[in-house]
Amino acid sequence: MDDDLSELIEVADLEKTFHVRVRKGRLRRQRREVRAVDGISFRVPRGEMVGYIGPNGAGKSTTIKMLTGILTPSGGRLRVAGIDPARDRTRLARRIGVVFGQRTTLWWDLPLRDSYGLVRRMYRVEKRRFEENLARCVELLELAPLLEVPVRQLSLGQRMRGDIAAALLHDPEVLYLDEPTIGLDVVSKAKVREFLRDLNAERGTTILLTTHDLTDIEQLCSRVMVIDHGRLMYDGPLGGLHEVGESERTLVVDLERELAPIEVEGARTVRVEGPRQWLSFPATASAAPLVARIAEGYPLLDLSLREPDIEEVIARMYAMGRESGERGERGPMGSAGGVRVG
Repeated sequence: MDDDLSELIEVADLEKTFHVRVRKGRLRRQRREVRAVDGISFRVPRGEMVGYIGPNGAGKSTTIKMLTGILTPSGGRLRVAGIDPARDRTRLARRIGVVFGQRTTLWWDLPLRDSYGLVRRMYRVEKRRFEENLARCVELLELAPLLEVPVRQLSLGQRMRGDIAAALLHDPEVLYLDEPTIGLDVVSKAKVREFLRDLNAERGTTILLTTHDLTDIEQLCSRVMVIDHGRLMYDGPLGGLHEVGESERTLVVDLERELAPIEVEGARTVRVEGPRQWLSFPATASAAPLVARIAEGYPLLDLSLREPDIEEVIARMYAMGRESGERGERGPMGSAGGVRVG
């Protein structure tokens, strides 16, 4: 794999193995190997915003820790901006920003402003550049009233916005976000998402986002990677998840009066309650022809469209992958049940 710096992140056959001791009987313990990351490969071009999702224990955080140099891979090859993170973590640190949602990088007893001053010294950021970056983050993340407040007195949402600003003061080329909206209220989540969209659009910052809140992925990322049991199950556009998981959209139809279940090509009626009926159809299909056929053949009062729940789509994809693995089939990415689209 060549170090093409247009590909900011390059991962090939990456592995991470841990050895743990598990109880075997009352007195004995047995050493067991756990593959947290099992041969994943992907590339992330400069300026792309990618969602990296999966269930607890799938290997997401382990991958991020290898990308930042915190953990050393057990196998495979990894480059970030042409740098091997494990071998040159200090040099890489000047080119990346990291936010772990459940841990802070700020100084607990210091006011937010003083924490930022320490960040400036750590990264040796030129004063004018630091002041410009800080002013921009303060404005967009609405931090002005918080700068003199000790970090320990901030709410979770305030601290998270403070952590994101700290990660950006040295102009990183890539930003890793591990559960950046965990525990935040709706308003705080909206502010963080808007800021990240602006950051990516205006400065071209590459962002790799791991989260359990799939609304983050839907609103921010055009590409999504799904990992399960350390293996990459899917890599492609967000819409492609629906095709892989065979998901369906739902059309809720209100008729003028109670009628027998609607019968139209391309959909099936799954529920009827008085004059209201629910019709399901493939998520990859357009709703317009279906609506036209219903309006032409039935006394239509109103209708609404419900998109599929992505969590259910992913759950179905996991199940399909496990079934393929049990049958010994291998997907196009080289692992059982793996899928790549686009």
